[in-house]
Amino acid sequence: MKSKSVSTLISVVNRLARAHRAIAVAAVLGAVTLVSVPSVQAQGTKIGFVSTERILRDSKPAKAAQAKIESEFKARDQELQNLANRLRNMAQEFDKDAPVMSESDRIRRQRELADLDSDLQRKRREFQEDFNRRRNEEFSNIVEQADKAIQQIAESQGYDLIIQDAVTVSPRVDLTDQVLQALGG
Repeated sequence: MKSKSVSTLISVVNRLARAHRAIAVAAVLGAVTLVSVPSVQAQGTKIGFVSTERILRDSKPAKAAQAKIESEFKARDQELQNLANRLRNMAQEFDKDAPVMSESDRIRRQRELADLDSDLQRKRREFQEDFNRRRNEEFSNIVEQADKAIQQIAESQGYDLIIQDAVTVSPRVDLTDQVLQALGG
């Protein structure tokens, strides 16, 4: 019994020694990292940031693309609104007339309403898919233009790294306004 306790104690001591070695290795790696990071900073690494969201919202090409897409889809959107109004009016009329309708007329009108509703839902889905596809086409062109502008800014101003979209950013490294200017305002 005594030897079992001693062997258990020895195995616990060995595990603790291994854990302390791991902690010691982690401490050494941490110290090496702290020593090497300032050397990268001392070499003059220049970092910038660009907000893609702002570019796709505020740039002249983005505003022009949004207006172009809205004008392209305006007629289809109006058609969908008219179809939705027609369905709503037919449903209200059905609710008003249903108590005095024959069973066969009521079933026929319910089927018409269901068919019209299915047609409306299908057209809305198609509209949304087409709208998103078209918007993605336009915005991908804007992103390409922005990438070229960012590349030019990086080369002309000596940036080593430009990050797009980050959690937090200091205003002193934000280059978004410069990119907006390069895109025409």
